[in-house]
Amino acid sequence: MPKTITAQAEVEKQEKEAKPKKENAMGKFLNDSVTPPSVGDLVEGPVIAIDKSGVFVDLPPYGTGIIYGKEYINARDIIKRINIGDRVAAKVVDLENVEGYLELSLKEAKQALIWSEAESAIRDKRILDLLVIEANKGGLILTWQGLQGFLPASQLKTEHYPRVMDGDKDKILEELKKLIGQKISVAVISALPKEGKLIFSEKNPELKDKEKIIGKYTVGDEMEGEVTGMVDFGVFVRVEEGLEGLVHISEIDWSLIDDPRTLFSVGDKVKVKIIEIKDGKISLSIKALKENPWKEAEKKYKKDDVVQAVIIKFNKHGALASIEEGVAGLVHISEFGSEEKLRQKLELGKSYTFRITLFDAKEQKMALSFVEHA
Repeated sequence: MPKTITAQAEVEKQEKEAKPKKENAMGKFLNDSVTPPSVGDLVEGPVIAIDKSGVFVDLPPYGTGIIYGKEYINARDIIKRINIGDRVAAKVVDLENVEGYLELSLKEAKQALIWSEAESAIRDKRILDLLVIEANKGGLILTWQGLQGFLPASQLKTEHYPRVMDGDKDKILEELKKLIGQKISVAVISALPKEGKLIFSEKNPELKDKEKIIGKYTVGDEMEGEVTGMVDFGVFVRVEEGLEGLVHISEIDWSLIDDPRTLFSVGDKVKVKIIEIKDGKISLSIKALKENPWKEAEKKYKKDDVVQAVIIKFNKHGALASIEEGVAGLVHISEFGSEEKLRQKLELGKSYTFRITLFDAKEQKMALSFVEHA
């Protein structure tokens, strides 16, 4: 969509008159990052122009973003409250339109921020007082931040659990319907934005009870638990009724894990080891029960060895390459001059020859240098 003359003049005026502002965390991240934003990323910047069909957002160092077309229409209620100079968060929906702008969505950004808040609620074990709006044979439907979530009957407290002797589903539904219109205290236990699923639990023991339960355990204890929720940063596992612990994503496996949701489902049984007890919380590990691959690698590899390694991930520092399952090192971007040149030389999933420039098995650190063949 071409800029209008009014919008163009306003953009130029804003660019000339703009004064430096204190950079926030999002701005610092964008400026420090070598990688430009991708479709689906959240970005943030000041509004530099508004006209009847578009909102222009300054996104240094990537240029200007625009909210227009159906995205403008979908977010018109939000746009009414926006002024030039306001910082807005938006979601990238197109990397470059015909006019060279990043196309943005305010509506989708709002949804993404709500899902992000849901994950924070899981992490912080936040208690929410929510209204029951519907019931079905499996549980209750609650609403939070404009999203509908599900509270399975199995996650109800004893006083709310439908006591039906013969397990008749129709009778269970009758009992659950009695809760419609009531507010109950729940916690978010699973947030799956791609599937639009939000799962709640009403089970939340008092702190005294939790401390009493935790007192039975010590660091190093091993047990079987049940997966109760998955988030970007790990998996929650119930050790016993009233006590859950977090398996951080770095403690799931010795290999690189991108998304715990691809490995687990709520209800899965897993073996875990307690690695920390602090501030009324327990931290768990699954990989601590597996053989550390770096121990064997220490016997086989040393600095200056030439090895074959598979590219498993790119990040702003370079590429991660794995020489064995669970043993990976960084190929630094400085060897190539830019991310674009690095990606021209190295492809995800392919094997290349490298020289080990740093190998520290105790710290599980390795650095690699690309060996280019003639």
